[in-house]
Amino acid sequence: MINNKYGFFTEDHREFVITNPRTPRPWFNYIWNNDYAGLLSHTGGGFSFLETPRDNRLTRMRYNCLPWDRPGRYVMVKDSASGEYRSLSWAPTIDKKYDFYECRHGQGYTTIKTRFLGFEGVLTYFVPREGNVEIWRVSLKNLSSEKKNLEIYSFAELMMGNALNDIINQPNDKHFTDIKFDKSHNTLVATRRYWVLNKKVSVEQPNLDWKYDLLFTSTLPVTGFDGSLDKFIGRWRSEANPEAVERGEMFNTEITAGDPVAALQNKISLEPGESIDFAIIMGVSPKDEQSPESKYLSLDWNSLKNVDVIDSKLEEVKTYWTNYLNHFTIETPDEKFNASMNVWNQYQAAVTFDMARNSGYYHGGLLFGNGIRDQFQDILGMVIPEPGRVRARITNALKYQFNDGSTLHNFFKITEWGEKTNHSDTPLWIPFGVTEYLNETGDFDLLDEVVKFYDEGESTVYEHTARAIDFCISSVSERGLPKIMNGDWNDTLDKVGPRGKGETIWGAFFLGYVIKKTLPLLGLRNDQDRIKKWSEAYVHMEKVVNEVAWDGEWYIRAFNDFLEPLGTSKSEQGKIFINSQSWAVISGMAPLDRAQKCVDSVKKHLLRPNGIQICFPSYTKVEANTGLISRCVPGKKENGAIFNHASSWFVLASIVAGDVDSAINIYKSMLPANSAERSDIYEVEPYVFAEYVTSPDHPSEGQASHSWLTGTAVWMLRIGMDNIAGFKPQFTGMEISPALPSYWNSFKASRVFRGCRIYLNVIRHSSDEKKGLYIGEKKVEQNFLSEELIKANKTLQLNFFI
Repeated sequence: MINNKYGFFTEDHREFVITNPRTPRPWFNYIWNNDYAGLLSHTGGGFSFLETPRDNRLTRMRYNCLPWDRPGRYVMVKDSASGEYRSLSWAPTIDKKYDFYECRHGQGYTTIKTRFLGFEGVLTYFVPREGNVEIWRVSLKNLSSEKKNLEIYSFAELMMGNALNDIINQPNDKHFTDIKFDKSHNTLVATRRYWVLNKKVSVEQPNLDWKYDLLFTSTLPVTGFDGSLDKFIGRWRSEANPEAVERGEMFNTEITAGDPVAALQNKISLEPGESIDFAIIMGVSPKDEQSPESKYLSLDWNSLKNVDVIDSKLEEVKTYWTNYLNHFTIETPDEKFNASMNVWNQYQAAVTFDMARNSGYYHGGLLFGNGIRDQFQDILGMVIPEPGRVRARITNALKYQFNDGSTLHNFFKITEWGEKTNHSDTPLWIPFGVTEYLNETGDFDLLDEVVKFYDEGESTVYEHTARAIDFCISSVSERGLPKIMNGDWNDTLDKVGPRGKGETIWGAFFLGYVIKKTLPLLGLRNDQDRIKKWSEAYVHMEKVVNEVAWDGEWYIRAFNDFLEPLGTSKSEQGKIFINSQSWAVISGMAPLDRAQKCVDSVKKHLLRPNGIQICFPSYTKVEANTGLISRCVPGKKENGAIFNHASSWFVLASIVAGDVDSAINIYKSMLPANSAERSDIYEVEPYVFAEYVTSPDHPSEGQASHSWLTGTAVWMLRIGMDNIAGFKPQFTGMEISPALPSYWNSFKASRVFRGCRIYLNVIRHSSDEKKGLYIGEKKVEQNFLSEELIKANKTLQLNFFI
């Protein structure tokens, strides 16, 4: 069993069970479908939103709140005789005595079980696969020998609209709130008469109505309600001791202004040993003043008040995730590796696909929106189980590309507005993502879809894809290297090239990699002019980068606007950066001897017990011509942290260089489950990757942060699938090329590819003659499964001897 002092993974790894609620940080999960989403902690904290967390936030979460993750979704149970009460999720009544606590985070649901005052409560939160609703499903049992009269109080603090405006203008924003109780439907109905949809912070006051009604109900008869947060909580109180709960009577407030809450009271009686099942339901429906009943009909509101229907919807969620996770499986001698690859890494990659980098505890969703870089990177995690959604993602994201091939850096869904920041790498993620989709699906019809440009005109997906590389090839320096402009993948190198002279060496390797990855597509389209132009650019870059950027043991990271090198052995700080070494190898642009030196130099200077530092030594002095990296605290974030996204690329580079044992050792050291012995230092969830771990350059070494929403998820997943398990999809079939470390004798894996289930046994064999890929006794040439072979079989059983 994989465990730490706060909990454990179940035997099938499908749940992480938290047994001590006082975790070092809130440990979160997500409940969501394609439109409605919620962030949910192990104590019921978090927030909900529809489509986007900035412009359409539904419930409030206060950042930097103490205690953490307040407010949330709470169900309190009060013993009417004694006056004692507790929350079923432990918080917010954290100072009261509980006899038992357990939280189970699973895929798409969280279940919290508590015992107190002679009761047992089981509270399950989830969002059905369809519909803009969330459900809090409750089972309550009387464990005592006496009949109990109970009061149930369910509540969530509402926000409804623009979350950024709620923070900066909340005293005025609350003058537009309406909450009424609809007796005919046993439902609180909340809305706003004003919706801020400004593209950015502005004094402009748009004359817009929030176009939704928020509904809040219980499957039990409602005996009281409140819409006023001030009345429900009371003066000088908090969520932990609401006045309405303590006095045992709601105020039945309906409001037209003020801070909103959705709060309901129910009263029940339970005989000794008796149980009751009920649910709290929150939903969002388009506002229709001409047809008041339409909001209930659109959500199928009445049927949701049936607990059996609710249970069937919970089963649909669990079934969906069982099928989702079944697209890839692996069985190795390492249980932590298996738990990550088979469950939690796949699940985290699905979360990042839908939540991007803007819907979390560490990513508030107020500033950045959806990044183009992230949109096309996160394709990696979803393209196998949900290719249709990935196809839609591609055509939607391409709307934010300009006619010349450049792109916005980020955008917001509802306003369709974003910023053009001139990050040099952003356009290149378009061809990266499109080719990954084509490798997986063979759906070349996508290339003929027509998509508008952000500024003017329209063209095919193929042309969008090609223009991204055209733009980057045309945006090179006099020496023929990519200009870094206002940064590349490392956003904190933002002052290296703002004058338009600085060069990115990592960017040269990445551009070379993307060119090589996309050239076969040009061949399929017989685009001879571009083939010539791109090939010449690649050859020239390869020549120049090896002439000017080799420092003797590793590659320089960049040249600033004054052509001063960044990341050299002569530098006082930031001598060596990981990314230019990793991508020199991955791109194939480093000669073999230099590629090996890159790998050796990273292991010598950057390798740490939990991964790889992004650079070393960390910056301790501000460098005006380098940027924000030199202002970051040493050892954290981009300034010398163990940055997991970048570390994953070095794992890939090590496999490409043939250093399989080191690669998989580093991979395993990065697994979040390995934080067990230092969970109080590591702090964040042990079941999903964090963005970074603090390096030895800071006193809080080993502390992790920014979990869940990180590109680490998709890269660790696909390195595990493609480069360790060895399933490498290509336009015309599947290459099988597994990596077997010396300390494993074998492993098994399976994967779905274009309708065929491929079963693979990887086995160490003493005979060189036997090595390679076999179907039965027949050796497969070049270890490649053709598209014809795959389409002709629903299953394939393979053996690969190493």
